[in-house]
Amino acid sequence: MKKTYILDTNVLLSDANSLFGFEEHDLVLPLIVLEELDRHKDRQDEVGRNAREVVRKLADLTKVNKDFKTGIALGKNLGNLKILSIEDIFPEHVPHKLPMEMETKKSGDNTIAQFCVNYIEKHTDAQVVLVTRDTILRLKAQALGIACEDYRKFNVATSVNSLYSGVRTIEREDVVVADFYKNDEQFFLPADIQEELYPNQFVVLKNGQQSAMARFYAKDEPVIPIGEIKSKLQPRNKEQEFARELLFDESVKLVTLAGKSGCGKTLLAIDAGLEQVLNQRKYRSLVICRPVMPVGKDIGFLPGDLNEKLEPWLAPIKDNLRFLLGASEPPKESSGGSRKKKIAEPTVKFDEQVLQSYFDEGIIEVQAMTFIRGRSIANAYIIVDEAQNTNLHEIKTILTRVGENTKIVLTGDLEQIDSTYVDSVSNGLSIAIERFKSQKISGHVTFLKGERSLLATIASEILI
Repeated sequence: MKKTYILDTNVLLSDANSLFGFEEHDLVLPLIVLEELDRHKDRQDEVGRNAREVVRKLADLTKVNKDFKTGIALGKNLGNLKILSIEDIFPEHVPHKLPMEMETKKSGDNTIAQFCVNYIEKHTDAQVVLVTRDTILRLKAQALGIACEDYRKFNVATSVNSLYSGVRTIEREDVVVADFYKNDEQFFLPADIQEELYPNQFVVLKNGQQSAMARFYAKDEPVIPIGEIKSKLQPRNKEQEFARELLFDESVKLVTLAGKSGCGKTLLAIDAGLEQVLNQRKYRSLVICRPVMPVGKDIGFLPGDLNEKLEPWLAPIKDNLRFLLGASEPPKESSGGSRKKKIAEPTVKFDEQVLQSYFDEGIIEVQAMTFIRGRSIANAYIIVDEAQNTNLHEIKTILTRVGENTKIVLTGDLEQIDSTYVDSVSNGLSIAIERFKSQKISGHVTFLKGERSLLATIASEILI
């Protein structure tokens, strides 16, 4: 049955092509949506870009047909688009009012809710559905008896737990762990299990209490035991071992790492980057970037030049660099009294000039993701931190910047999303995980255990 979809502003701001994504069904834009698009069109980010693109598309659609009330054809095999105000629905009398609680608070959401109530009252024979990414508005709509849906075009899974994890545990009684690691003979998984696995997926082969960790490369090829890799950081759990296997493999051009805060994603990625840039010389430079997305209330405009403005957002990356480039020393001992006492002093010494020299020579770049568009980055090891705050267009922009002999690592916590226009299953990191899982040049690992500190691990588990 043909439906009529009423679109909220956030649908257009999250996808500039959303007007053409509803097949043969008709669309209705409340007039306040144009007002909200106008308010966002000057923003210098992806939301502003989408607002401007939608405005251009609407301008093209209305060049010939300027009668918004009767409907504008969206194209072949597509429905019609109407742009209406509340007064257009009931020009002859006062429109249907909302409950008192919503009437006392004027907002764009409440205006759209009132529009939907009146449109449904006028068009009793139509199947009307409100489409919005705003959970609160969907709850309000349901309370008012309005059919509503989320905009699910970019959803790659039903939940975070259903996303590809990159690891699978397989019970195999024919695996002798000691012999498996000796590589005396090749071990092949059954054909039916191979069909279910993806390239570069890790498998934990369990035989009773014993287990072996291996990597699946492709069908009809043996699984290979995880090897040892020398670097400053040593893995603390199997997920970290899997991640290092991918981070140091030159054939894997895209690595995605997801997991809760404190599980070592970013630190492992930077450690692997430093090792391969500074010591192994596999890449010319290490490029680290992250979205400019404040946590909590925005602190407003910052004084200073560009580097000073970006310092608060890039400080966590520089903290990791200082830690990895520092030299650990044991605590000193005092000779006071008959018993020597250990004095609690900083165990890491770091020369700030060393890090600054890497920046000055272009060996290490730390920048906001805003400035990566338009670049073509070759012979580099790129890390995109906090990638869960990107959308499809942004992650596509980043991945298409990759030049020859460049490896890119995306890290993020899918449960800590600060962007208004994406969620845990529609953000750029989730999309990259799902869309690239069948590609031989990519690999993914979902981290399960926090390793930052005991306090950080407990906090991530109980503060939910």
